[in-house]
Amino acid sequence: MNAVTPTGNGRLRAERVTLAHGGGGKAMRDLIEDVFTSVFEPDGLEDQARLSHEMLAVEGARLAFTTDSFVVQPLEFPGGDIGKIAVCGTVNDLTVGGAQPLWLSAAFIIEEGTEVALLRRVAAAMRRAADQAGVRIVTGDTKVVERGAADTLFVTTSGVGVIPAGRELAAEKVRAGDVALVNGVLGDHGAAILAARGDMVFEADIRSDCRPLNHLMEAVIEAAPGVRCARDATRGGLASALNEISQASAIGIEIDEARLPMRAEVKGVCELLGLDPLYLANEGALVLFVPEEQAEAALAAMRSTEAGRDAAIIGRAAEMRSPRVVMHSLFGGSRIVDMLVGEQLPRIC
Repeated sequence: MNAVTPTGNGRLRAERVTLAHGGGGKAMRDLIEDVFTSVFEPDGLEDQARLSHEMLAVEGARLAFTTDSFVVQPLEFPGGDIGKIAVCGTVNDLTVGGAQPLWLSAAFIIEEGTEVALLRRVAAAMRRAADQAGVRIVTGDTKVVERGAADTLFVTTSGVGVIPAGRELAAEKVRAGDVALVNGVLGDHGAAILAARGDMVFEADIRSDCRPLNHLMEAVIEAAPGVRCARDATRGGLASALNEISQASAIGIEIDEARLPMRAEVKGVCELLGLDPLYLANEGALVLFVPEEQAEAALAAMRSTEAGRDAAIIGRAAEMRSPRVVMHSLFGGSRIVDMLVGEQLPRIC
């Protein structure tokens, strides 16, 4: 299924969700079959998925498992929606740990009165993202709650993948001299959500970078098998991801402001609102570290993919008296980049 449209099988006649759609009877079955399983096409309608894959039989291969909940507001925004971000977010959580994502589950908390048409669009977006990543949504759940209890729709996705034998990615493996790369422009998702909320009018057309990164990551590992570790720069942005790596590896990290790929429009939004773009969330950006001798190969591999065409080398790991992240500014000075304190922008994913 290459193109997914938010239609259904025609069983569901209601335009809005009622409490009966969560009651366990025919109304609930019609909602599930019409809106979700007709799009996701799982193997049957059991309360479990029975999984098999040739990679599981490879000696030394390990399973990876992750789960995440999504409460983004608004539900639909330029470049994505809550369904797309739920699939991409879970795929990317598996990816940066070195796993090859295979299967997802999806659970939906739906507020009474939610438009069925919205659910159809969300389900279609999830199927398109899953197809793009090469994964399957194989099981799930729905619950309906009273008006005012769920702010329209919350989605929880879990994912299972396989880590190939011999693959070991961990922040603890980063060493002084290792090179830091990002796969694309930073801050687009956070800026897009700000604009979509409509609190302020922005002339800039900024779209979320929401996308799966597993194909990019596999290309990098093939070209640069010495990849040390990776992090997706979601909540807390690049700054938080780098600080996590620095603390885990007990080593310093230096980045160069001039090398950070960032749109002028995003910088402008941050200047207008007094935000630091290093902390803006991303949903299709990762940072990884590779040995210096493999940096150019990793960069070329990134740029060979659609998700990495704006990839850049942004800095390196360095010996310091204490683990920290330091940014060398455009004006010749330096400043410490700390972890995000507080919540810069809630309900971002």
